[in-house]
Amino acid sequence: MSALEDIRKYAPEASEAVVAQMEKTYALALRDADARQVSFSDEAELKTVRDNFVKKKLGVTDSDEKIDAAIAAVGDQVPGHKQRLTVYYLLAKHYNKLDVLGS
Repeated sequence: MSALEDIRKYAPEASEAVVAQMEKTYALALRDADARQVSFSDEAELKTVRDNFVKKKLGVTDSDEKIDAAIAAVGDQVPGHKQRLTVYYLLAKHYNKLDVLGS
């Protein structure tokens, strides 16, 4: 299943252009099967998502607790294996920051 197909299961209106840009931006990480997914049982990985993606990439200045709650909500929304681009897209959508990812 393509990244766009997976994302559209949770965000039917997902922009093909934004997803294509995300695929380019994260191409190196997506080469590794393990890195293609976000492990919601790994606290260190969730901290990395919070600090490197939500804070640095998206520019969100909420408290760690609020960001952690948003990450957890996305985790609850996406059952089973959580594809990294799907998690990132849904977080960007949550924060109204899809424009940061590309258009």
